[in-house]
Amino acid sequence: MDSRSGKTAYRRLPTARRPVSPLTLRILAVNVLALAILMGSLLYLGRYQDKLIESEQVALRAEARIFASALGEGAVIEGLDEIHRLSPDLARRMLRRLVETTETRTRLFMPDGKLVSDSRFLLGRMGMVQVRELPPPTKETMSGKMHKILRGLAGLFEHRRHSLYRENTPQTAQDYPEVQSALDGDPEMVVRNLPEGGLILSVAVPVQRYKQVLGAVMLTRNGARIEASLASVRSDILKIFSVSLMITVLLSLYLAGTIARPLLRLAHAAEIVRQGSMRDLRRTGSIPDLTRRHDEIGDLSAALRSMTDALVQRMDAIEHFAADVAHEIKNPLTSVRSAVETALKLDDPARQRQLLAIIADDVNRLDRLISDISNASRLDAELSRAESEPVSLVQMLGALPDLYRSVLERPHAPVLVVDMPSDQNDWRVWGMEGRLMQVLRNLIDNALSFSPPGQEVRVRVEQDEDGDHLRLTVEDRGPGIPENKLDSIFDRFYSERPAGEKFGTHSGLGLSIVRQIVIAHRGTVFAHNRSDGPGSVFTVVLPRLV
Repeated sequence: MDSRSGKTAYRRLPTARRPVSPLTLRILAVNVLALAILMGSLLYLGRYQDKLIESEQVALRAEARIFASALGEGAVIEGLDEIHRLSPDLARRMLRRLVETTETRTRLFMPDGKLVSDSRFLLGRMGMVQVRELPPPTKETMSGKMHKILRGLAGLFEHRRHSLYRENTPQTAQDYPEVQSALDGDPEMVVRNLPEGGLILSVAVPVQRYKQVLGAVMLTRNGARIEASLASVRSDILKIFSVSLMITVLLSLYLAGTIARPLLRLAHAAEIVRQGSMRDLRRTGSIPDLTRRHDEIGDLSAALRSMTDALVQRMDAIEHFAADVAHEIKNPLTSVRSAVETALKLDDPARQRQLLAIIADDVNRLDRLISDISNASRLDAELSRAESEPVSLVQMLGALPDLYRSVLERPHAPVLVVDMPSDQNDWRVWGMEGRLMQVLRNLIDNALSFSPPGQEVRVRVEQDEDGDHLRLTVEDRGPGIPENKLDSIFDRFYSERPAGEKFGTHSGLGLSIVRQIVIAHRGTVFAHNRSDGPGSVFTVVLPRLV
């Protein structure tokens, strides 16, 4: 709001095209964001990872039970006290043979918690030798980089659910809760996180002989297989995501183009209308016709084109009306000026009185003309503001005899005949009763002014053949209407009047007002001459209110 002028300041529409439409960016952002959220949820793969871990643990536990059973049968010795004990040397040699065909690390703990065998260490001439698996060549491929990126993205959604794996020197059963549980006779499985990243799975089972726990076997395996499976799935997801992203971007750009570009064209046309160049816009056809789209933008285009046509027609009508008003007012003013100039030059009182009478008639004519013009100019605003309601045409016709009683009782007056429906149907329309009565009275007044004395002016209402409309007709026995003037009589200031009528009695706006009101009620009005003799018939067709 402008505080100085009290007027609302509106932001002007851009006349230049932007490099990138904000609407296009919004459509791209919404579509890509939804796809990115889906991508993130798929990269997490938490439940799939749990299933893989469970499968690996089941296989590792089965392998550990095999090792424990083998040790319980082949590495147990009986002492002098007839107590079964696990031989560390036998057990170490058996485990070395058993793990040769596997990728697992196997450790054997005695009941006192001491580590007696670890497949990562071999006994050689120089002592204990630690065996480590060499990493693959360090040449990093594009696939490897992509896997790192995917793993990093997945890490944003994952949280560390497992304890960290630590390995003390020397190792004892107290370092591993699963080993302690196995020494108590209960197998146990644990998942841990490696410090450098990744998972390590461990299973501990008791080595038993006749229900006696002689030690515990602990098998560990890293989560390389799990990571490889997850990386493969994530790689497939990324491929699908890349294709989906490309399709989404292309479809988003297409969708934005089908929305943003037409809206920019319509906005540009609206700016031209705002600047008052509607005639140029209509003449050059710059308003895009998008009705073939059969969507909301097509409806907007049709509405804008219809609005522009209506505005142009309204402006043309206003200009023609102003020109007609100037012409109609100029005639009596010219007559008044001529009479005044002549009266000033005359000394004869009788001639001066005649000129004063002419001036009085012209002034009365100007008064009637200005009143009719004022009513006609206010009609549009009143029609747009007034509230519509159901109106009974039968009741309107029933009130006509009382309205015209004083006019029809004059000598040599025409006869008004109102044909009421025999079944007294309550035929109604949706509109403004006062304005519809004005239509009826203007048509009757026009018919009475053309009708010879004693002739009938007949008014009736009837239902149209389709049943959806009502016809209101006013018939007279006047001289009729020239065939080439049947439509012109509804123009403003139509001036052909019956012979003998005093000049200036009517302004020529009555039938124009009739058509204006009828159109506002979504109806039509037309005239034709009678076929059974002289006279004319005016017909008003209005939608029936069911």
